[in-house]
Amino acid sequence: MSRVANEFKELTWQGLWQNNPALVQLLGLCPLLAVTTSAVNGFGLGLATLLVLMGSNITVSVVRNFVPNEIRIPIFVMVIASFVTVVQLLMNAFTYELYLALGIFIPLIVTNCAIIGRAEAYASKHPVKESAYDGFIMGVGFAIVLVVLGAMREILGSGYLFSGMDLLLGDWASVMTIQIFEPEQPFLLAILPPGAFLGMGLIIALKNILDPKMAQWFAPKITKNVERARVTTETNTREQS
Repeated sequence: MSRVANEFKELTWQGLWQNNPALVQLLGLCPLLAVTTSAVNGFGLGLATLLVLMGSNITVSVVRNFVPNEIRIPIFVMVIASFVTVVQLLMNAFTYELYLALGIFIPLIVTNCAIIGRAEAYASKHPVKESAYDGFIMGVGFAIVLVVLGAMREILGSGYLFSGMDLLLGDWASVMTIQIFEPEQPFLLAILPPGAFLGMGLIIALKNILDPKMAQWFAPKITKNVERARVTTETNTREQS
């Protein structure tokens, strides 16, 4: 397997599971917990964050050799803010009702440490192709957590799933609404902020339970090779002695 393929495999493993920005790094928790009252809200914010991550990673990778080290962070923030503005204007134009529902949390994407963190830690040190994929896969990992948490709260709170999806995808998406059950009254704990904390805790707990099996199935196995190399070296040294 080529070096690039190995790099993409490692980025996929890190972004979706091992180093997920929401579940492991615990970054962007404010918008994550605040807007995930439904799956469509989580999907909308996750998509916006993904686009900003990809755009900022690509731009930072392109200009990385031209930006002085002393001012790199302000430049990265300006790049991120520019892409957030573009996404905000697009949502304002094409998904206005969802834009109103997400409110202040769209411009607050600028302050999401996951984005500036990937620009600084990865995109500023790697080529465009790898940086674009890193932004994409980190955004997908973050969006999955948003959608799963939003779906949990929506089902428990109102008995529906994917209600309001037409706000993002158009009128045709109204058929995607699924009624799981019909509660006598809404379950307020799931809808209010405490429900977000409880749901996030359950997702993190589930990840911790699955970690050993996921690592066994998907994680790159390099530890054993390193240990064998060390043993061989020690053996050779003893023989020479």
